[in-house]
Amino acid sequence: MNIEDIKTAADRGRTVHWANTGYVVRKDQLGQYLIVYLPNGSAIGLTNRAGTKLNGAEGDFFIADHEAPVQGATGVIRRKNVEGDLCGTVSTRK
Repeated sequence: MNIEDIKTAADRGRTVHWANTGYVVRKDQLGQYLIVYLPNGSAIGLTNRAGTKLNGAEGDFFIADHEAPVQGATGVIRRKNVEGDLCGTVSTRK
């Protein structure tokens, strides 16, 4: 997602994440777009001071497919199909 896509989605009430679902893009009371880390509330600007470069790679921003509240937090349910795995339960251990 590019800067404008992210801002538009956030303005429309969509939950935009960065890197993982622990980070969300929020617009503050001053109109600044921030990347907020949900567990502790720390934040960084969405862009550099000039507003021309994202503080993260464009490919790392996403809108969650399905969101579900889990004990006060928001998690994402995603299913990644792997060849030969009919149930989406391939072990990551080798």
